[in-house]
Parts: sequence; C-alpha cells; structure tokens
Amino acid sequence: MAFNTKDDGGDDVMGEINVTPLVDVMLVLLVVFIVTAPLLTQAVHVNLPKTAETAPPDDKQASYLSVDAQGKIYIDKQEFPLEIIEGELRNRLAANPEFALNLNADDAVQYGIVAKVMSSIERAGVTKLSVLTVPQ
Repeated sequence: MAFNTKDDGGDDVMGEINVTPLVDVMLVLLVVFIVTAPLLTQAVHVNLPKTAETAPPDDKQASYLSVDAQGKIYIDKQEFPLEIIEGELRNRLAANPEFALNLNADDAVQYGIVAKVMSSIERAGVTKLSVLTVPQ
C-alpha cells in the first residue's frame, strides 16, 4: 500500500521502499549472532602454559583432551574420571585408526595429574598426540 505525502491534492503514488523494517530485522539478527558466537567455542576453559612458538597441529579430525585447573579431565567437552580415560581412548582409536588427540592442560594443574593422563594416552595406543601451549 502506498500513501500520497504531497499536499498538492494529486493522485501520485509514492514509489519509495521503506527500509526501516529491513534495518530493524538485520540489527536483531546481528545481535543474536553476537550473543551466540562465543557459545560455539570450546567450553572447557584452560590456561595453557607459555612456551616457544611451534607449528600449529593439524586438527582436522582431532579430539581434545583437556585438564582444567581443578584436575577434571574432559574429552571433547565431556567429563571423564582418570580411571576411564584409557578405555575411552582405546574405543575411539578402535573406531578410527587415524585418531588424533590434542592435549590441553591448564598451567595451574598439578604435574602428577598430567603425567597420569599422558601415561593413559600412551597405554591406550594413541600415536598422534599434540600438546597445546600458548606462544610467549
């Protein structure tokens, strides 16, 4: 529906498009995207230790094993107790012979917990392991 905005009394039809609703919809979509984008990142927060810079791992199909500051262990955002890690990794390796694993260990976690996790990884037979750090 078009309205005449001129006061000359003519029957001319206004041929302009009102873009205000379009701008409103686009702004709402932008706000939704900004709010949801941080939720799509990795859920386990780990402060990685700082080391010399190295080449980034090839993580096309890699799983993430994370150890947070409290010593909780996660495989792809799902928490597991230390006793089950080896069996879970063996199952994943049996399902995918090209199984690769990225290890994230928090800077504040005790060395003993990381050593036990790495021992479980070795006993499970995982050969493609990347230990992730942050460059200085």
